[in-house]
Amino acid sequence: MSAVALTPDVGRVLAPISWKAPIAYGALGVLSLVAFGVFTDPSLVSQVTIATGNDALGSLKFAVPTMACAVVLSAVQLLLAGLAWRMAAARHKVGVWLPIVFGVCFVSAFLLWAVAGKDNALQVTGLLSGALFLSVPLIFGAMSGCVCEHVGVINVSIEGQLLAGAFLAAVVGSATGSPWLGLIAAPIAGALVGALLALFAVRYWVDHIIVGVVLNVLVTGLTNYLFSTVLSQNKAVFGVGTQLPTWPIPVLSQIPVVGPVLFAQNALVYVMYVAVVVLQVMLYKSRWGLRMRACGEHPKAADTVGIKVNATRVRNTILGGAIAGLGGAYFTVAAGLAFGKEMSAGRGYIALAAMILGGWRPAGAVAAALLFGFADNLQNALGVVGVAIPSQFMLMAPYLVTIFAVAGLVGKVRAPAQEGTAYKG
Repeated sequence: MSAVALTPDVGRVLAPISWKAPIAYGALGVLSLVAFGVFTDPSLVSQVTIATGNDALGSLKFAVPTMACAVVLSAVQLLLAGLAWRMAAARHKVGVWLPIVFGVCFVSAFLLWAVAGKDNALQVTGLLSGALFLSVPLIFGAMSGCVCEHVGVINVSIEGQLLAGAFLAAVVGSATGSPWLGLIAAPIAGALVGALLALFAVRYWVDHIIVGVVLNVLVTGLTNYLFSTVLSQNKAVFGVGTQLPTWPIPVLSQIPVVGPVLFAQNALVYVMYVAVVVLQVMLYKSRWGLRMRACGEHPKAADTVGIKVNATRVRNTILGGAIAGLGGAYFTVAAGLAFGKEMSAGRGYIALAAMILGGWRPAGAVAAALLFGFADNLQNALGVVGVAIPSQFMLMAPYLVTIFAVAGLVGKVRAPAQEGTAYKG
């Protein structure tokens, strides 16, 4: 037997090792150890409260030594950084568990340091529940992006679809006094914006990004005009907010810690759970999903087996708009607010970033959206405790997290091959 046969990998070009993640983990671990542990007064304690959701158990309130906990959590981070370094050297892929565990440890060390010595306790359950609720429009927007981009249409107009959904949900809900009718109206508004995107991007082959930006400006201008005229002049009819009721699910809402966070929400959050699961399954386990992905990866091949590529793109772009429009209901009928100018506040662009960070997969996009929602809710949680962190910095937090996350990880994912490309077959 020849030497070449004994070593089949001879001559194979190995991919270059990326040290970006291990270096980042190591730097953050050292920062956590120094800033949150070593330089913290050993006598300080951090108070933490966790709501169990069970009346018999009540709320769990305890105090922990800040410095000791921060040092232990930082040591775990440094161990994970070393593991990431070793796996990178061996060219082994790091699973999703490592960044999740690392992130939990780093954030926990930061929160304990932030509330050290405060009279008010950190409300962990409130922090997590708020993060989930703030993630709702991001998750719906990211799901919309997954549907559109897997079929080959770049959906930059998520911002406009969210805003349109918020507007129509508020108008219908206020006019009828029913938040349920407002919830039904929201996806209709998003679908209309999606139809315009499909018309220009698919039918007239206009650049998808340009169309998306123009639609965002169009919806912003139109809703601002209607708010300043029709809504402001008829506040008695359109200025009354309606709110979806909270539905604690029996038994599930009583599960300690997890129950109050996941199962004491309103109908829009429960719809979001179902939408994420259904889309994840349908996208990769159904004929519909296979045809979608074929239109985004290789439309010519899809056409040769009888799939109507452009018709499929139009239908799914409208569906994606409806999903984003449903997420727009979060700003009005889910929160019990009347419509306000530009109340989506750039969430559509963050949702787009969540979709990219999640690798164009619904499950990954949800994880990224939850990360951004958590960063957004930090300002509320720390403000209640009385942490002296400038409000301007906390307002920037979700956008900074978005920039760093996408800049650091976007190179590891691949978009559908033919997204943004017109099919003229």
